Amino acid sequence: MSAPGTCDHRGVAGSKGKQKTVRDMILSLALIGVAAAVIYIFVPHDDHAPDIKRVDYSVELAGARRAASYPVVAPQGLPASWKATSVRYQAEDSDRWHLGFQTPDGQYVQVEQSAGKRADVIDTASQGGSATRHTERIDGRTWTRYTGGRYDALVLEGTPGSTTVVAGTGSLAQLTDMATALRIK
Repeated sequence: MSAPGTCDHRGVAGSKGKQKTVRDMILSLALIGVAAAVIYIFVPHDDHAPDIKRVDYSVELAGARRAASYPVVAPQGLPASWKATSVRYQAEDSDRWHLGFQTPDGQYVQVEQSAGKRADVIDTASQGGSATRHTERIDGRTWTRYTGGRYDALVLEGTPGSTTVVAGTGSLAQLTDMATALRIK
């Protein structure tokens, strides 16, 4: 408290300091916004999906064909624009063979083959698909169409000892192209 007749400047100086602090904060935020805009405009950025690396599956295919309890299939004669992106063989998981591809238009098509329980193999490969009444005759073999899951699928009929599924986000024509290309060596 100040003595009578004297002036207390603490209150006035304190409010001027607060006004200056708020003004400085607003100016700082504006400056940061301008800097962010300049960086966004002038620094190149790429909004498309990253390029997926092509894999060579020949070694895994040879190993799977030696180890599996069934004849392992793989595509032969697909255009080079189909890019193999994933491959694995798991003997401990019902002789499970997987081969994934990126199609020329960026879709995904996979070949799944296993000696496991047929319903489980189909469900896993199609991620919840159900059989339709439609079948396709492809290269002399009958394939049943599955839809409704994350992936559409074609399931090869009449193969004792294993289940073969071609599934993915690709079109029915792309799934058919893969099924047509499958060969046993």
